[in-house]
Amino acid sequence: MDKIILCIALFILFPVTLDAQNIVVKLKPDADFRNKQIVSVMERNLAKVLTEINSAQKEKRPLNLNNMPMNDFAKNGLRMLWANVFFYCDDEYVVDRLWNFSDNYMARSIPIIITPEGEDFGSGTFQEAVVEFDHEGQISDFRFAMDAAVGESMEQGGDIVDIERRMQILAYCDRFKTAYNTKDISFLEQVFSEDALIITGKVVTVRNGDMNPRQGVVYNKQTKSQYLNNLRRAFARNKWIEVKFSQIGEHGEGNREQAVTRSTENPNIYGVRLRQEWNSSNYSDVGYVFLLWDFSDEQHPVIHIRTWQPEYLDSTKSKIISRDELFGIDDFVK
Repeated sequence: MDKIILCIALFILFPVTLDAQNIVVKLKPDADFRNKQIVSVMERNLAKVLTEINSAQKEKRPLNLNNMPMNDFAKNGLRMLWANVFFYCDDEYVVDRLWNFSDNYMARSIPIIITPEGEDFGSGTFQEAVVEFDHEGQISDFRFAMDAAVGESMEQGGDIVDIERRMQILAYCDRFKTAYNTKDISFLEQVFSEDALIITGKVVTVRNGDMNPRQGVVYNKQTKSQYLNNLRRAFARNKWIEVKFSQIGEHGEGNREQAVTRSTENPNIYGVRLRQEWNSSNYSDVGYVFLLWDFSDEQHPVIHIRTWQPEYLDSTKSKIISRDELFGIDDFVK
């Protein structure tokens, strides 16, 4: 009896988490970064959130974020991801680079495994999460990252755009992609300018007089309201949506110097080209997306132009769009 009482007392005094392993986080800032205390705060905060994610995934329950070291924006974003699909952190010991910017800190490569229930999810289950922190070490954003090669291309994209601005553009491209995955119409309404131009393309078969059919692309222009209304219907039709950006730049992965292009007339206008894989519960396609970003208001950048061009002919999987035909910044601004 004494042993039982002792065990109960120890359990009360030193509770043990049985449902998930506590995660340890190690963030590695640049060598000249001196504020070790804030790094420790961020490590503890991220470890706490990742441990809760793993516990909730294992117990198949909603996330409990009430006392988590996150602001409301980050909590809402994480809840939207969780509402779409469950996931967990793949490593018990997470090591990642810490980016130090003028207004925040960022970790870009948190390993995440998606665990769909009852239905296959997209083209794979591995993702990387991006976590941002404010200057007090509180988590200010949690979202899925773009493909690792895309992030590397952005980070090392040459001298056209400075590193902090490239990473800022990358962050908004992350959020743009995540908005499709979480069906976040509100974010898309905010990020597209009121006069945004959306261009989409589809493959059609044309028959000439000699009866030899050929395939080409027909483009369709939409306003912001038209595009978002169509998107709402797509969100309603699909149980899940997975958008992946796997290539970036004016000339693809092999030319990092063109990862981001800037207008020569307006230094606040930037162009980004992305290879997009769209997978959903009832539709899939692969194509190239071009985004024309306006950072005149750095806190609220907007997209003026979004284009989509198909990569393949549906029947043969052969390339239909040549590199020279892909939209870029020169097609819209100087």
